[in-house]
Amino acid sequence: MATSGRGTGIVGYNVQAAVDTKHHMIVAHEVINVGHDRTSLATMAKSAQEATGREKMTVLADRGYFNGVEIRQCAQQGMRPLVPKPLTSNSKADGRFDKRDFVYIAKRNEYRRPAGERAIWRMTTVEKGLTLHRYWPSACPRCPIKTQCTPSDYRRITRWEHEQVLETMQRRLDRTPRAARLRRQTAEHPFGTLKAWMGSTHFLTKTLPKVRTEMSLHVLATT
Repeated sequence: MATSGRGTGIVGYNVQAAVDTKHHMIVAHEVINVGHDRTSLATMAKSAQEATGREKMTVLADRGYFNGVEIRQCAQQGMRPLVPKPLTSNSKADGRFDKRDFVYIAKRNEYRRPAGERAIWRMTTVEKGLTLHRYWPSACPRCPIKTQCTPSDYRRITRWEHEQVLETMQRRLDRTPRAARLRRQTAEHPFGTLKAWMGSTHFLTKTLPKVRTEMSLHVLATT
């Protein structure tokens, strides 16, 4: 699997598992050789949906699974995803406003800035297959609190064309403060059990087909 280092990798496998919150049983699992989880949310949620026979379900995942396209796919399949957004911006740490401080006005297709000015739509671009809208205000150069907003000439805001899906999910997260704790108590428990049984050893087989079989036997033993 590729790692964060440029051109580096590690010989290993990424185990995905969906666990039900009531019995802590693994209802679906998969082994992949991709070194991140960002493209696994919808696939694993769909597998859990098929395994449980439930059309509507709430999907809890950690920040590593945050991906707008994957979250939208879950919503389209009748699920309620709850995935916190990674805090990658340094704005808050530097004492500046971040995107959460800007309020989107859907009727006007514009943002209201903390100082009250309007950040209007300026352009639309396509990056990595995603349609993105750009907004910024004209008042930035003379704004009295500009230093709290951006070190650049203008504060630009990017909005995905399906951003409302992420905003709806964030409102659900705000109403569910125990979501992160519930996920840890649910998903980490079976993994802890498996690792305790396996001891300090790694997978005993190599190549994806064989490791998937080995993992299936581990999962079977936990049922």
